[in-house]
Amino acid sequence: MTQSESKMKRYAIIFAALLVCGACTKDIEQIAPDTTMPTVIIPEGSTEGEIIIKFRPEMEAILDQTLTRSGGEATRSGIPSTDEVLDILGAYSFERVFPVDPRCEERTREAGLHLWYIVRFDPGEDLTTAYERLAQLGEVDKLQCNRPIARAYNPTAEPHFISCAEADYNATTRTTQWPFNDPEIYRQWCYINDGTADFNQEWAGVIAGCDAGCDEAWKLCTGDEDIIVAVFDEAVMWSHPDLKDNIWINEGEELHAGVDADGNGYVDDKYGYNFVRNTAITSWTSNGSTGHGTHVAGTIAAVNDNGIGCAGIAGGGKGSKGVKIMTCQLFDGMNSASLAAEARAMKYAADNGAVIMQCSWGYHSAKSNPIMGYVVGPATEEEWAAIYPLEKEAIDYFIHSAGSPNGVIDGGLVIFASGNEYAAQSSFPAAYSKCISVAAVAADYTPASYSNYGSEVWLSAPGGDMEYYGAPGEEDDAYDENGVLKQQGSIFSTLVINGVAGYGYYEGTSMACPHVSGVAALGLSYAKQLKRHFTAEEFKQLMYDSARDINSYFSGEKLFYMHHTSPGATPIKMNLTDYRGKMGRLVDAGALLKAIDGSGRDMRIPNIYIAPGAITTLDLDDYLPSRAKAATVGNQNIASVTLSGSTLTIKAISAGQTSLSIECEDGSNHYATITVRVGANDNGWL
Repeated sequence: MTQSESKMKRYAIIFAALLVCGACTKDIEQIAPDTTMPTVIIPEGSTEGEIIIKFRPEMEAILDQTLTRSGGEATRSGIPSTDEVLDILGAYSFERVFPVDPRCEERTREAGLHLWYIVRFDPGEDLTTAYERLAQLGEVDKLQCNRPIARAYNPTAEPHFISCAEADYNATTRTTQWPFNDPEIYRQWCYINDGTADFNQEWAGVIAGCDAGCDEAWKLCTGDEDIIVAVFDEAVMWSHPDLKDNIWINEGEELHAGVDADGNGYVDDKYGYNFVRNTAITSWTSNGSTGHGTHVAGTIAAVNDNGIGCAGIAGGGKGSKGVKIMTCQLFDGMNSASLAAEARAMKYAADNGAVIMQCSWGYHSAKSNPIMGYVVGPATEEEWAAIYPLEKEAIDYFIHSAGSPNGVIDGGLVIFASGNEYAAQSSFPAAYSKCISVAAVAADYTPASYSNYGSEVWLSAPGGDMEYYGAPGEEDDAYDENGVLKQQGSIFSTLVINGVAGYGYYEGTSMACPHVSGVAALGLSYAKQLKRHFTAEEFKQLMYDSARDINSYFSGEKLFYMHHTSPGATPIKMNLTDYRGKMGRLVDAGALLKAIDGSGRDMRIPNIYIAPGAITTLDLDDYLPSRAKAATVGNQNIASVTLSGSTLTIKAISAGQTSLSIECEDGSNHYATITVRVGANDNGWL
């Protein structure tokens, strides 16, 4: 879905070519302001008394010294000219946007994220004036407002809820032999559509094969627990009976312990983090919570073949465990995270092992209709990057820094819903050229009536379409003669309502998006199984190339009823030819997995960086085409190795560098380098 954006006041702030005033001391090089900085747009609703600043790299040493002395939060920057302005503004808080994580600080600095700071000052100070004053400083690189993000989906909308007890019902009228024993899987036409789903409307179609392609994919792979998907949404109910076995757990952390056990800058983050309230307590019971994040998570990784509820695209089964879901909570009841907290969440996900970022939110499309109550968002990539530079840099960090050069994927995949404003352009950040923008289709390959579309859309997936399948003027809830909720023309998944675990139906590009995330996770699971390695860009392209061209279905007209449950439902005809070339391609899990075999390149054992006296281990089965039978090092005075089964143990002895050789049972040989040095991260990665 897209993110509501308040009506924008566009204050053009022209950055004058002024030199820094004489307040600079001889120890600080005088820096002229960057006259190439674009016009800054301050959206209405920006938090008064807060500005996010990115300083220029020359200021790094001074800022580090200030924050070291203050213990992480200061009242001033240590830069005289900046502090003069902060004094004028009545600043009382100055802190880094991203907490220090020693494991990842080096790459944080390489990306320049350590130069982003939040300044809090007198909220009575005019925000535009504050921007103007700060913009005149030569040490300032970029400025951004800080305001709460907002969801586009209606949190008061009632989903079609089925309790866990009702979900135990096992339909006896199946026409398809499903691969798992989950009793409600027959409702998930979005995975395997055999054309028999009955949505009870003579004008609305269902076509066999219009699905995510799971039938063929599940014959090859069902998931892998080493693949982590970060869900940016409401909290995922980690105790849900159909999700709990596939929830990411930060081992070593404990809720309520009050300790940052892994030193990542977040206390007690066992199941992810609540970036709304800055706490490890992720909540799905706050007033206004809708279960949206739990629904999204179920599509990706509800536990398969456990005899309860529904299935997930990469939820495991057939002897394999499913992918893991990490909660990055951006919405908590009626509250939402700030732009700074949203950026923290993106970095947190990358630094803690996620390789897919699932985002069913964003800004409204620039082509959404204001008459319908939509407030338009950024129109171009350049405009979006100018208004929200921190958001762009955080996304770039995830794309560049997630994964591993020695793992299944080097980099991360950022997957966004295109939006639900019936608009002929994707929303941002989905429309960012490095992201994957996802549109929604109904069960007959036609675009969902509400879905945004445009050249920016990369992939489509099933999202439901009740304005197409729902009976005009009637509520969507319909029960059969046994009192069981009938199939709906929308998406069935795990759900939580008022703290109660269950299942239910939702629709939207919010629901299409996790289909793509689930297929991506399943594909990476299979690549790991085959020991194949990809860059993020290569895998993104492979997802597109293996997806299905659906433009041939876009001809003629499609009838739908806007506000279909109201007595005055409005009949509208869509001209389907308008959608040609603007819905991307239909994601296909089976075709993707078949394409992975033979694509990419062989994994390789990683080079090892380790501190003297430290010990680390590698599971060589994660990298090698066959079982390792021997391991040797070139210089045993620097490091020693022992091989037990597939586990290689490396012990560092003294500073230096030596070769590592692995011989496999298939006769192949594999090589890496062991570097022993003081201060090495001791994590075995290049």
